[in-house]
This record gives sequence, structure tokens and C-alpha cells, in this order.
Amino acid sequence: MIKTLAKSIREYKKSSAATPILVSLEVVMECIIPFVIAELVNKIKAGCELVVIVRYGAVLTVMAGLSLVFGAWAGSTCATASCGLAKNLRKDMFSSIQGFAFENIDKFSTSSLVTRLTTDVTNVQMAYMMIIRLAIRCPLMLVFAFVMAFVMGGNMAVIFLFVAPLLAFCLILIIRKVTPMFKRVFKKYDNLNNSVQENVKGMRVVKSYVREDFEKQKFGKASADVCFDFTKAERILAFNGPLMQFCLYAVMVFVLSFGSYTIITTRGLDLDVGQFSALLTYSFMILNSLMMFSMVFVMITMSTESAKRIVEVLTEKSSLTDPENPVYEVKNGSIDFDHVSFKYSAKAKKFALADIDLHIHSGETIGIIGGTGSSKSTLIQLISRLYDATEGVVKVGGLDVRTYDIEALRNQVAVVLQKNILFSGTIKENLRWGNKEATDEEMQHACRLACADEFIERFPDKYDTYIEQGGANVSGGQKQRLCIARALLKKPKILILDDSTSAVDTKTDALIRKAMREYIPETTKIIIAQRISSVQDADRIIVMENGRINAIGTHEQLLKTNKIYSEVYYSQNKAGDDDESENTAR
Repeated sequence: MIKTLAKSIREYKKSSAATPILVSLEVVMECIIPFVIAELVNKIKAGCELVVIVRYGAVLTVMAGLSLVFGAWAGSTCATASCGLAKNLRKDMFSSIQGFAFENIDKFSTSSLVTRLTTDVTNVQMAYMMIIRLAIRCPLMLVFAFVMAFVMGGNMAVIFLFVAPLLAFCLILIIRKVTPMFKRVFKKYDNLNNSVQENVKGMRVVKSYVREDFEKQKFGKASADVCFDFTKAERILAFNGPLMQFCLYAVMVFVLSFGSYTIITTRGLDLDVGQFSALLTYSFMILNSLMMFSMVFVMITMSTESAKRIVEVLTEKSSLTDPENPVYEVKNGSIDFDHVSFKYSAKAKKFALADIDLHIHSGETIGIIGGTGSSKSTLIQLISRLYDATEGVVKVGGLDVRTYDIEALRNQVAVVLQKNILFSGTIKENLRWGNKEATDEEMQHACRLACADEFIERFPDKYDTYIEQGGANVSGGQKQRLCIARALLKKPKILILDDSTSAVDTKTDALIRKAMREYIPETTKIIIAQRISSVQDADRIIVMENGRINAIGTHEQLLKTNKIYSEVYYSQNKAGDDDESENTAR
């Protein structure tokens, strides 16, 4: 885990290394100052001249100044290193997520990934800041102060040999108790973020069904769960403070009592006032270091679980990888499914697709219909290798999709989903996702093919119109047409429309299909639809049922021979047929 996290330090290695060095110098200065003060007190007690006091004062001023400089410098390098680590961790995690296959993404919920990129990284950042500064300062301060306490106080410093192990033992008990609690808390953080994400994303549905109170209660419950576990953990950690205070005051009482007794009884021979004042200062230093050390342990305890969650993302390997010698050119848009079966997880008992044997010629238009859950979308996800087939082989351009460079393959397979996404930015910026080098003329042409130009031209800023996050300021049909235009700009060899004209009227749907037939005849077109009218003019139509191909044929063939297809067709055209029958009767 530490090795994985350390890889993200990179350009901040110098700052990370400089901080402990500067902290060490700061500690040395702080530990020597009480010794010099003790010497000065003894000199004054012995009746020294003013010049001696001035000389000691100058030395103390320089040492205090150096301590301040080293401390401030250490604070600066520490902030640079810890913030830099957090930046690199977020960057590395985001890059790792971008390389995930759908199978990997399915392992982590969206809310969990958000928590890991924000809260977990912040926890690790705070822990790292303490490790390279306080975790160095505290042990050094303990060692130096302990040595100096023995030098100045002799046997009286033995008290620290009893206090330090007691504190260490109690800290270990506290940490062992709270670690499982923090593990549960971060999982509940994921649920909390999931509740927020669902609510914000579905705000229109929440308001239309007047479910604000229900959502408030659900969020309140998730928030209360986090609060309960955190409170329980914090209550245990709270014992750390009183324990430290008890040890601090116990040592102070011991040092003051026996120190004063020693000075009085030995008349300053075994312990004089200067040594006594230095011993008190070193006592404060030792106990303060122990208190800070306990804070470091608490933060590390909290961040350990966060670090594990971050490492899970960083070490997750994509289930889809490029072969050693990938093919970079897709010859044509032919597609072959050779007895393909697929399930989303190795643990799944049932196949989502079973024994799919299908062969599509380049340039062919294929329609796919089927009921909800018939695995229509699952079928097309194997073409662009969003998932790999569990059994059998999927071929594109005559070659197994696993022999291609993944980027090269996906650049030749454009997919338009029913719920496709538009990103914050202008219409032009969204269209250029399809082709970042696209000219204005190419974008306008693609939009004409997708019947998107008609509403774009009505916008005051036309193609420079700003699209809100998720396309919130355009209608569902407008969003779908923009996504189709974006896909056309890729000039793919395979174009897949996954129920992507469901939000447009039948006339516009027909115009889009006509434009695709006329302007991209060599592109293989796969149209998944619920409306028979969207696929009836396809070269062939595939009827899916329960993850299997039920039938393949033309519209006329399936209407005569396939029960599923004919039932869907007549149910969708019943109103029209009834009207036609009435007109005939009249």
C-alpha cells in the first residue's frame, strides 16, 4: 500500500525529503535553547557581568530566529509536498478510472469513486502532512528532550520511562478499537454520496411526484448512520486527551515536588535553579511531543482505511487490455458473432447472452427489437469491446475484436445511446467529441443528417450555444439528435443507434434513417428500437428474447412467420388499423 501511494509523490520528492531535515534542525534549536537558558540562570545567580548576559542573549536570539526560520520553511515544504501528493493521487486515480472496462466500473459504485477522489484523498493528504512533519518532529523531540532531561535532572528523568510506555499501551488499545469503526464509516459515506447523487440527478422526478419529504428522510437516515459511527469512534478517541493531561500533570507534580525538595535539601548542590527550570521545560517538551504523537496516530488510523480504498482503485487492472501486437486498421464494418455467450460476472449463474450466432455484412442495415431485458444493448456492447465475450468469438472486419488496439477499434464503432450524455460547453465543443478536428462545414453537414440543424439555427448563438451540464437546457429529442450528429462526425465503419430516436417523432426518425441510407451507405448500421417503424425498412431484423436470437428476417418475413414480431407490430398499429377498418365500412 505504501509503495503504491509513494509512486504519486513524484515531482514532490525534494519537498518531502527537505521537510524532515528542516524539522530536525528546528528540534535541535528548540532543545538547546533551555540548556543555554539554564546556563544563563546559573551565571546570573553567580553574579556575572552584563556583557555575559548580552552574549548569552545574542546566542539565544540567533537560535530562536533559526528555529523560527527552520519551522516556517518546514511548514512551507510540508504544505507543498502534501498538497502535491493529493493532486497526483486524484490525477492517478482519475486516469486509472478512465482506463477501466465496464466490468471494472461495475465493481465500484459512482458514489464510492467520488468519495475516494475527495474525502479519502483529503484524509491521506492530512496524514502525509503529519507523517513528514509531526511524525519526524515528535520522536526527535522525545529523544533530544529525554537526553537533555537526564543531563539536567539526573535520576528525576526516570519518571518519563514509566509514563511513555503507559501512554503507548493506551494508544494501541484505542487504535485497535476505532479502526473497524472507521472502516464502516467510509462505506456509509459512499451511501450518503449515493443518496445525494440520486436526488440531484432525479430532481425533476422528485418534484413531479412531490417526494421531497421522503428524500429528506432517506438522506437524514444516511447522515445519521455516518454521525452515529463517527460519534462512537470519536468518543473512544476522546479518551486520548484526558489521558495525556493526566500524565502531563502527574509529571509536573513529580518534577515540582521532588525538584523543589532536592534544591532545598542539597542547597543547590545536586540540582540548582537553572537545571530545575530547564528540566521543567524539557518535561513540557516531552509530554507535548507525546500528545502530538497521539494526534498523528489518530490521523493515521483514520486515513489507513482511506489509503486502502485509494489503492484499490490505483491497483485495479482493466479486464480489457491490448494484445502484444495489436491491429490498428479496421478493414470494413462486417460483424460476426460465432456462438457467443456472455455473463457480466464470473459468479453470475445465468448468461445474459447465450449461443449468439450472427453474421452481418459490411454496409448492411440491421434492426434489433425485443422486450425489456432481452439483452439487446448487451449484444452491441460486445462489438466495441466494452465487454469481452465469455464464450465464443466476436469479429469486426473479419478479425477477433481482441486482436485490435482498443482505441482504434472504438474509433471505428460509434454508439448513440438512448440516454446519451452532453457535456458542459458549446454545441461545437460537444460535436467535436466525435472529431476534434471537425470543421464548421462538417459539423453543419452532420447536424443536417441528424435533423439537428433546424433547432440549432433557432438558437440566438446557434452552434456557439452553451449546453448546461447533462444537456439540461435542451429537450430529450434535441439531445438525441445532437448525439447522433456527434457520432456521424467520427465517420465510423459501424454506427449503432441504441433506441436513440425514442424521443423524436416518427417523421424525424424516418428522415434520419433516410439520410443515413443515402449519405453513409458503406457504414454498417445497427438500429435498436422499440418502434417497429424504426426498423421495418432494415435489410434484416433480429428478434431478441431472453438473451437469445428468436428470429432473423425482413419485415415481411417476420410478420408472417414470427409470433413475437407480429404481436408487437399489430399492437403498435392497432389504432391505425381500426381507423382504416372504419373508413372501409363507411
